[in-house]
Amino acid sequence: MSTTSVEMRPPASDAEPAVLASPRDAARAIGLRQVWRTRYLFVLTWAFTLLNSARVLSYLPTLWALTSSGDSSQHSLWTWGMWTGANITMAAWLYEQQGQRWNRAVAVNLVNASMCAATFLVIAALRM
Repeated sequence: MSTTSVEMRPPASDAEPAVLASPRDAARAIGLRQVWRTRYLFVLTWAFTLLNSARVLSYLPTLWALTSSGDSSQHSLWTWGMWTGANITMAAWLYEQQGQRWNRAVAVNLVNASMCAATFLVIAALRM
């Protein structure tokens, strides 16, 4: 490929970046990727916040139905126990991966774990 070529050659593998014709093309491509990544991370953060906030609220109808009906036959202790454990271990894993720092994801997983544990306890109490 000559130095005046403006063609872009696709990468030979996923590990090899595309070869661009000029440094300006490379800078433009990097800048565009950074803009899209920034926008993606912004949308992802808000989606995480909104969906996990709604998720915390979504436990309430189940708790309400259980306590008002007194019937836990359609609910599995195994499932709610697994979800409790999964949320606790995810919170711990995130905490450790962030250098033992608290962040929104750790807090959300702990709140979800507490809601799963509350549901587990209500089911267990109804079965006693």
